[in-house]
Amino acid sequence: MAGSFRNFDVGRWKVSAVAPKRRLDGSGREAATFPRSVRLLRHSDFEDVYKQGRRHFAAHLTVFYLRRADEGGPRIGFTVGKALGGAVQRNRMKRRLREAVRLSRHTLPPAVDVVVNPKKSLLKIAFSEIVSEIGCAFEVIQRSIEAKAK
Repeated sequence: MAGSFRNFDVGRWKVSAVAPKRRLDGSGREAATFPRSVRLLRHSDFEDVYKQGRRHFAAHLTVFYLRRADEGGPRIGFTVGKALGGAVQRNRMKRRLREAVRLSRHTLPPAVDVVVNPKKSLLKIAFSEIVSEIGCAFEVIQRSIEAKAK
């Protein structure tokens, strides 16, 4: 079946609906996602990137990266500590970073783990600057990985 089946009582009518399997945004197009397959999820993966990986410093964020032995796609994680603000500010940082990474992740090499640590100033800059910084960081990662491969 395409989705889950639900019954709704609307006044005296009973309405049945089948929810679509894919998410749609407000304009009817398929919504862009950040699937689990491209996220770092385990604590041990984050620790490996921090301990064995390299880092790139930018004005509003720090990016840690580590080349993996397997040939899976790139995986990205975010760490936003409590020192950067309350839950609302931290979640806003993560949403902005997630979207900027989603727009730029096609430039990453295939087998790399990346952890993005924002700075508090990330909340005060325009989104286009975040996308630019993420793009520059991913280009640095790409060049670094290619240089090590040679």
